[in-house]
Order: sequence, then structure tokens, then C-alpha cells
Amino acid sequence: MLLYEKLKGKTLILGSRSPRRKQLLAGTGLHFITADSYEVAEEYPAGMPTVEVPEYLAQLKSHAYPAELGGNDILVTADTVVIVDGRILGKPDGREEAITMIESLSGRRHTVVTGVAMRNFCRCESFSVASEVYMRELRREEVEYYVDTYKPYDKAGAYGIQEWIGYVGVERIEGSFYNVMGLPIQALYVRLERFLEIG
Repeated sequence: MLLYEKLKGKTLILGSRSPRRKQLLAGTGLHFITADSYEVAEEYPAGMPTVEVPEYLAQLKSHAYPAELGGNDILVTADTVVIVDGRILGKPDGREEAITMIESLSGRRHTVVTGVAMRNFCRCESFSVASEVYMRELRREEVEYYVDTYKPYDKAGAYGIQEWIGYVGVERIEGSFYNVMGLPIQALYVRLERFLEIG
């Protein structure tokens, strides 16, 4: 039985307003609804290893969901971070910070980690997936063109791999491309199936 059939009678809720995550989940053919926006203080303990942060934040987003989950509800939340030199690059605060972030990735390898949490009325499971991204050396004018044209202020690390910069700047990826977009959709599909089997 395919997963979409196993989900009949269930309500799959995507706790994210990200258009990339909505697009990726829709690509699986699964029926889902998108949660209304809700506030989450995306803070994590000082000293937490950077690779553990996105899974922690995904859980935080899950438990901050304001509505009580019904017996047939499954909430999916996620968080993506870009890590370079052991530090996390979040969403840029304006043009100059976006340019600085991309220049710090130029000509180097960086890690993109997405944490995902799945929760129903009685339990929560989470996991994370990492991808290594190799970016060629970018000229300043290329970085400025990308930032001014695509305004990537809602993206971790100030870039979207599915946009112009991904086409011309990314040399290769080790791991899931979709993870870099913001949702490791293959891993989520498999984990969601297991989540349902446990009940």
C-alpha cells in the first residue's frame, strides 16, 4: 500500500509557510494542509553543537504549534541551517549582510542541515539530514546581482540553491539536493511511513 493510501483518514499538517517546503511536500503526491502562521522564538542553548540545532528547532516549532492535535493529525515541522567554519548562518538582515554571507561561502564547502519533527497527539519523532555544498569562487558583481535580483532575505545563508546562484555557482553537492532547498523529502517520506506503522 502506498503512503498516500495509508494516510487516508489522517490530516497531514505542514507547520511551515515556506513555499519551498510546500512545493517539495506537494511533489510526493501526499495530501496536506498548511498551518496558519504562528510565532516561535527560534532560540537554542548556548554551546549546542551546530549540527544539532536544526533538529532542536524543528521540535521547538512542533511544540509551539498553538492548536491541540486531534487523534488523526500529524504535524510536520522543519528548520534548515547553513554551517560554515563551525558557525551558523541564519537569515540575513538586509543587503549588506546577505552579500557578506554569500562571500563567506564563495569558493568553499559548507554544510546544510535540515531537522524535521513529526508529531501526533501522543508522540514526537525527529531526525536531521546533512548535505555538503561546494560553491565556486564568485565575483563580487555576481554576488551583488544575485542579492539585488532575488532578494534572498528569507533564506538561511542568504541563498536558494534552486535559484540563479545554484545554477551558476554550485559545483557539486554531496547528499540530498532537496535537503539544501529546505526539506529532505525522501527521508521524510520513509520516516513518515515508519511513523504510521508504529501508530
